[in-house]
Amino acid sequence: MSEALDQLARAYGILLDYVSETGETRAISDETKRGLLAAMGVAATTEEDIASALRQAPPPAPPSQPLARCYVPPWLEHERVWGISCQLYSLRSARNLGIGDFADLATLAEIAASAGADFIGLNPLHALFTADAGRFSPYSPSDRRMLNWAYIAIDRIAGSEAALARLKPEALASLRMPGTIDYPQVYALKLDLLKRLFRSATQDQAEFRQWRENAGQVLQQFALFEALSEWLVSQGRSAGWSGWPAACQDPASATVADFADDHAEDITFHCWLQWLAHEQLAATQRHARASGMRIGLYLDLAVGSAPDGAATWMDRTLVVPGARIGSPPDPLNDHGQDWGLAPIAPATLVARNMAPLDDIVAPLMAHTGAIRIDHVMALQRLFWIPGGVDARGGGYVGYPLDRMIEVLATASHRSRCMVIGEDLGTVPFGFRDAMRDAAIQSYRVLWFERDGEHFLPPFRWPAEAMACISTHDLPTLAGWWAGSDIALRNELGKVAAERLGPMQQARAHDRRLLLDLLAHHGGLTPGSYEVDPPGAIAPEVVTATHRLLARTPSRLVVAQIEDLIGVAEQINLPGTVYEYPNWRRKLPLTLEQIAEEPLFLGVTAALREERPRA
Repeated sequence: MSEALDQLARAYGILLDYVSETGETRAISDETKRGLLAAMGVAATTEEDIASALRQAPPPAPPSQPLARCYVPPWLEHERVWGISCQLYSLRSARNLGIGDFADLATLAEIAASAGADFIGLNPLHALFTADAGRFSPYSPSDRRMLNWAYIAIDRIAGSEAALARLKPEALASLRMPGTIDYPQVYALKLDLLKRLFRSATQDQAEFRQWRENAGQVLQQFALFEALSEWLVSQGRSAGWSGWPAACQDPASATVADFADDHAEDITFHCWLQWLAHEQLAATQRHARASGMRIGLYLDLAVGSAPDGAATWMDRTLVVPGARIGSPPDPLNDHGQDWGLAPIAPATLVARNMAPLDDIVAPLMAHTGAIRIDHVMALQRLFWIPGGVDARGGGYVGYPLDRMIEVLATASHRSRCMVIGEDLGTVPFGFRDAMRDAAIQSYRVLWFERDGEHFLPPFRWPAEAMACISTHDLPTLAGWWAGSDIALRNELGKVAAERLGPMQQARAHDRRLLLDLLAHHGGLTPGSYEVDPPGAIAPEVVTATHRLLARTPSRLVVAQIEDLIGVAEQINLPGTVYEYPNWRRKLPLTLEQIAEEPLFLGVTAALREERPRA
């Protein structure tokens, strides 16, 4: 049975083994093969099942075509630029309503452009769940084709002055304080204001109606989902459709049609929110370019959608309901990771001539100079976890790489939008070569760019890449230097007691290695800084580390806003849900203060010196 099972698994794109991050070849179990086949609707329990399924298996895929190439601005072929990344929600200002918004983003773009930056990188801005403010992870969206209305700058809406004037100053002051975002309070306040403005809106109605008509059925169905979700939550149901009554789970049901007739104004409201969000995002990109940035905004594309969100409700056959996306066990996660996202069915994607992929990337590229694809290896394969098991029982399922890249490249040239691929983790052999051939910029992180234990010198970094110090899932530079991430994991019981000492010693060794590298390639005076105990990182070390990246051949260098103002706490701690304030931390400084922060000014001066704008 095993040979026939293997043949069947291969026919449906299941990889029988894979090479782990540590270089080991790991074969998946027969149980995993059956679980993945079952998720695709293919029975493989008995020999008869397998024989029958083989007779109906899809034909082998045709030979791959030469890879298409994504857009790269001609001027960037021989230049190197830098930019700043931020979590939009974390921005603070004297005017926002407790969460960063598009007006704050425009201000940051001005500040960054004045400092010499050519782009601003952002967390995913995809639509989340309006009816559940607790589902705020930007990487678990309801629909990647739509935007998160919470980023709308209400004071930029015509006629908002009177509504905002009624807010109590002390309440606004509390919302704008540093700390963490109170999403329920922010959502309630902004939704109330937006509904008031919607009811009284008189300007630009013709423009809105035309935009709504052009957006078509997808927008209408999304707004219907949002209105239905809000109404069902008010009746004690969940925001996601998997907890809804059966008649509401089917968007084509008579019950849903009746609801749409009875709640036409609510549906129009959610269409209006999308119009405002798209208009403000587009205006922010124009403002960034007008401020001097040659790329402007770059947006993050999440690897998948929530299994109970608007996207899956609208198009049930596109996704595989019996599996979740994740990653296999690796040195940082012994049990692997389960991201709880719904995988797109490769067969359905191919049957629809890859149109769903274009539907996702095209709206994102329309308002940006670049996009970053989270877990870009999904263009070739995704790690699926069948129902009833954890990530250790998962396996990889293949996707048509050449056709995926062709769609991506076509959309990229259509919008003149660069593509950056986050290629961290378990990367298949040859995949980075394919990225380079397709002009997808690699994503290289200082902590991982090593030769053995030593950090790579700048001249050994790749040119076709974005270089950075850290990511949202890793410690900031200040946190890494102090070992805050180790202490935090120990505090939360994520590190065994016997491993704590060796981990701290290893970090001290890494600090020495970094200082040695900075002395040779970052302009840092050697022998001037203590590494054990580390204490707070010196501004000169922060500046030298950024200078080191700026001296690499990599086309793009991105500095995290947290590193530019000395934040020690990391943005997200993988493997935690409630134990750590993931995706909730605000920056300790306002935008007004950041513009005058000495560390910000010092580091950006070094980046500007190493990578002057032509």
